[in-house]
Amino acid sequence: MREGLSLVGVLVALSLGFGLLSETFLTSASLATIANQLPTALTLAVAMTLVLVAGEIDLSVGSVLAVSQGVLGVAMTQLGWSWPAAIAAGLTTGLLAGLVNGAIVVRWALPSFIVTLGMMEAARGGAYLVTGSRTQYIGADIEWLADISWLGLSAPFLAAVALVILAEVLLTRTVLGRQAIAIGTNEEAVRLAGIDTRRVKLTIFALAGLLAAVAGVMQVARLASADPNAGTGFELSAIAAAVIGGTRLMGGRGSAVNSSLGVVIMGVLATGLTQIGVQDPTKRLVTGGVIVLAVIADVYRQRWAGARQHAA
Repeated sequence: MREGLSLVGVLVALSLGFGLLSETFLTSASLATIANQLPTALTLAVAMTLVLVAGEIDLSVGSVLAVSQGVLGVAMTQLGWSWPAAIAAGLTTGLLAGLVNGAIVVRWALPSFIVTLGMMEAARGGAYLVTGSRTQYIGADIEWLADISWLGLSAPFLAAVALVILAEVLLTRTVLGRQAIAIGTNEEAVRLAGIDTRRVKLTIFALAGLLAAVAGVMQVARLASADPNAGTGFELSAIAAAVIGGTRLMGGRGSAVNSSLGVVIMGVLATGLTQIGVQDPTKRLVTGGVIVLAVIADVYRQRWAGARQHAA
């Protein structure tokens, strides 16, 4: 709770600061634009949070996003499938990729860093093969999904918010979520307690793959096209958002809501810096500095929490 309030405080401070520096930043149109650019990042941050909480990592989410939307795009533009069937094919692709990641990790007890690094390359190659290395222009047949809005907020953004809430419920109110957190804290103790840690990890990786595909659908709807180069570097942004939100890279602690606040902070920071005329190299420098500061703050927060528990 305290972490969430701190993140909200940072977000408010950034918004007010950019509002003073730019006359257009705090307008409803500007804020709605920021929100409607975030669905993909929010969904990937949720996926990464689930995996990190369990003490693992998934470097393939950006590439899985690309191959999933490539399948969707080809299904609609070349095979003539309807949008529901094409979306189902894209989501199935992401789910299968996640299942493969999880199966290899748990079957051979391999580091998820290496396994998902391999999937990152394989899925990217799959995206190029499926699309023939060409962007698939779909147009209005899929674009209308992103045009649906409520109070200026697009349907993909509202769907991403719903996913954040569902993921938070999963982590805090379900057996699977609590088991994932326990595995991230001490996997051996959980295994000795009779819990099938392999099943939990497989499920978490499958969910991450499915969410990456959902993020791909959201991006296709917004851009009305499927690009095999989509998602490059998105895994790093998802990790950064989770870290800013207080998720431990070693597992055992994380919040989908806090990770989403990390996404919003990064979005506000990027848009605000653009509006005040900061060049891209400087924006990257500032964003990188914020991520490092977030990690340092997390280290001190853990030490403070440990000191309080010891004193109690």
